[in-house]
Amino acid sequence: MKKHIYLLVFFICVQIIKAQVIYEPFNSSKLNETREIKIQLPRGYDANPDKKYPIIVVFDGDYMFEAVAGNADYYSYWEDMPDAIVVGVNQIDTRSSDVYYSEQNSLPIESGAAFFEFIGMELMPHIERTYRTEGFRVAIGHGETANFINYYLLKGDPLFKAYIVISPDLAPDMTTYIPERLTKFETKLFYYLATSDNDVASIKSDTETLNTAITGIDNKNILYNYKKLEEPSHYSLPAYIIPDALQKIFLVYQPISKTEYKDTILKLDSSPVVYLEEKYQTILDLFGIDKQILINDFKAIEAAIEKTEQFQYYEDLGKIARKQYPETMLGTYYLARFYEETGEPKKAMKTYQSAFALEEIGGITKDLVLEKADEIKADFGY
Repeated sequence: MKKHIYLLVFFICVQIIKAQVIYEPFNSSKLNETREIKIQLPRGYDANPDKKYPIIVVFDGDYMFEAVAGNADYYSYWEDMPDAIVVGVNQIDTRSSDVYYSEQNSLPIESGAAFFEFIGMELMPHIERTYRTEGFRVAIGHGETANFINYYLLKGDPLFKAYIVISPDLAPDMTTYIPERLTKFETKLFYYLATSDNDVASIKSDTETLNTAITGIDNKNILYNYKKLEEPSHYSLPAYIIPDALQKIFLVYQPISKTEYKDTILKLDSSPVVYLEEKYQTILDLFGIDKQILINDFKAIEAAIEKTEQFQYYEDLGKIARKQYPETMLGTYYLARFYEETGEPKKAMKTYQSAFALEEIGGITKDLVLEKADEIKADFGY
């Protein structure tokens, strides 16, 4: 297990070299000091001037930034999550004062309140003015900062839409505040909570209490994940949790998997094409990203249509494919399959023939469409 972790860390370090990392001193009037900020821009940022990106803000950036940035770069490379701008806030000498809260009500005061305002009123506006950003923002904290990021959750209009709360050293009232706030959310929000059997005893106990309370919430707007591992300590837990948390938050963004195909798509009572459309509409609604439908996902729906012999769905799939990939054979091929399987062989033959002038894609070749057309011609004597 350790060998696999070391290999993963090595690979992530190689990946992060390929991304663009900026080290920026940020002069804060709220903190009355200069704070070191790390910013990773995704590969291809300069080459895509019209593209916008979600933001991942990493608290404890002095030791958490590289792990998050490397995983974000790795998963975005494989299209398991969108390209993202990762922002790390160094707190190595200021952590205790940054997270300072009142013993009376568990809320930030003095230096903690100043740090809270620094993030929301200075740093985030600066990032959004300087870089091309989408409205989807993720906060990641560990220990005391995992408690701190929840303060943004308590606001009427939360700064972040996703929270990765790793081994939180919770202020006393937070096990009450957080569930109460989550109950009232009317928009989608991601919340990922993690601890381990080897965590600090008090942290593990409070995290389990918080999990019990959140699990009991009946609110479909809260997309909640809880992870309790066995072996990791409080300090090693982020290395295990960060990749899993990113995958869980961006699960709908990922290509259709074998499990999704087998357990969900093949068991649909309704159209798999509608399922495909809704998947990509959800990506747009949640992340603000108008993602082009992947060829892999078209092929998954094609396979489901063939498996269930519900060939009538090829018509809608073909229309969508023509819009998504207008210069290719994809949509025309699906429409030809629709005509072929629904009793219009002559129309199917002509549609296959018309596909010959378009670009090959996803295993659909000129030879294939001509072969299909010739088979129909031979069978019906056209």
